[in-house]
Amino acid sequence: MTRVGVVGAAGSMGSLACAAVEAADGLELVARVTSSDSLDLLVDTGADVAVDLTHPGVVMDHVAFYVDHEVDAVVGTSGFTAERLDLVSSRLSRASGDVGVLVVPNFSVGAVLMMRFAAQAAAHFESAEIVELHHPAKKDAPSGTAVRTAEMVAEARRSAEAGPMPDATGPAHASARGSRVDGVPVHSVRARGLVAHQEVLLGNVGETLTIRHDMPDRAAAMPGLVASVRWVTHHPGLHVGLEPVLGLT
Repeated sequence: MTRVGVVGAAGSMGSLACAAVEAADGLELVARVTSSDSLDLLVDTGADVAVDLTHPGVVMDHVAFYVDHEVDAVVGTSGFTAERLDLVSSRLSRASGDVGVLVVPNFSVGAVLMMRFAAQAAAHFESAEIVELHHPAKKDAPSGTAVRTAEMVAEARRSAEAGPMPDATGPAHASARGSRVDGVPVHSVRARGLVAHQEVLLGNVGETLTIRHDMPDRAAAMPGLVASVRWVTHHPGLHVGLEPVLGLT
């Protein structure tokens, strides 16, 4: 039986995660950690795995705690730049135990496939842009899924030796073109009625391709989250994305 603590248990995703862990065979929910609780609760309850669903402002301190206390971690919190991942990798290399940290930008199987399809297609198109759409309570922008998608698209374009994307927009209007992640334009929308959605727009002369994923119900992320908890206990070190859990690497 794997003992699990959910950090950020009072949030929308956290409460769903608690219910999913309780319903899963072979998993036992031993700690519901909220913002008013100490992470020591994980140690006190003997948690084997921490599921972190908090926010970018605290997650790095949380990951340091998990590594130092030899608690495997599944991290669904956004905000992981390449620099942050390097810091996590460095801390793991100094750890005394074999700790696994799995950073997952999106637990939805459909979202992972959307990112994978976009990366495969990006090598064959001159233009690529990402539009991510979320509920207005989401605190970060662009989303972790959009950042990960942009990185995958950019890597695919580099591997294909693709040239610069065409764009005649002048510097005076650059702010209207969204943010840039590894050279890929990313646009963030926040509006009532949305939950989690993303589309990747790809273009060539005379044609466009749109790859879109919609998740109107956060429950769609729970099978991937449960699978991640089971997987991380057998895979020490730093891992990014749901792909290795699904056998897509």
